[in-house]
Amino acid sequence: METDDPSEPPPSAPARTSPGLTLVATPIGNLADFSPRAQQALAEARAILCEDTRVTARLLARHSISAPLLALHDHNEESEAPRLVARLLAGENLALVSDAGTPLVSDPGFRLVRAAIAAGVPVSAIPGPNAAVMALTLSGLPPHPFLFHGFLPTKAAARAAEIARIAAMEAAGLSATLIFYEAPHRVAETLAALAEGLGPDRPAAVARELTKRFEEVRRGPLTDLAAHYAAHEARGEVVLCVGPAPPPAEASADALDAALRAAMARMTLRDAAAHVAAATGLPRKRVYARALDLAEGA
Repeated sequence: METDDPSEPPPSAPARTSPGLTLVATPIGNLADFSPRAQQALAEARAILCEDTRVTARLLARHSISAPLLALHDHNEESEAPRLVARLLAGENLALVSDAGTPLVSDPGFRLVRAAIAAGVPVSAIPGPNAAVMALTLSGLPPHPFLFHGFLPTKAAARAAEIARIAAMEAAGLSATLIFYEAPHRVAETLAALAEGLGPDRPAAVARELTKRFEEVRRGPLTDLAAHYAAHEARGEVVLCVGPAPPPAEASADALDAALRAAMARMTLRDAAAHVAAATGLPRKRVYARALDLAEGA
């Protein structure tokens, strides 16, 4: 939503970057997707914190920006945060970028931002590219609500357990489009795991190489996408979008009774009713009342 705010400086007289920490979104592929405000913030920063200095140096060179680069990544963020907060408290302005996209979104920076906020340091952000949101808008799936998960575990057993946890959340009522990041060499096996854990016919989309020359968005059921990428290896950065779980089908009276009897054979009546209600999506009170009837021989 755009507004006409008379308090905003005109483009010809941009405001100078204030002391504090500024989160700056960078291009996710096409280097032309770099806003003037983002360029200004980096040009005026006392130092730029980045995941990989080589990646950020290429972006800065393209736009003739010279500023000291400091590596900030998962392995040193916790130890570096106190020193960086001290610099911020001394009045310096530091910028934080990731290799691509919006900082903190499946990238380092959260611990520094949390420490800066706790110390009373001003924290601001300059918006820009984000692969997850772009993939969502191109997927053809319901745009909201959505759940951004980031990367699933790389090991098969841990990945299956995490997908099972998501399935349990859906059984408990979660209905949202799911967004994952994935490495290109794991796309096929991850799609197959999602099909097994969430249902083979769930609508999904695979977005890759966003904003680049070979941008592709492929849509279809999870099993079809898994089969495609098993035969055609994905290349480039990949975002997976999975449509919301379908509404639970209304269980027939006979199916409900059968499920309750099976659950009551190994659980207490209350636990059996809760288990069956979660599995069927039926109201818990209704299922509990039927369990009582069955227990009394009705």
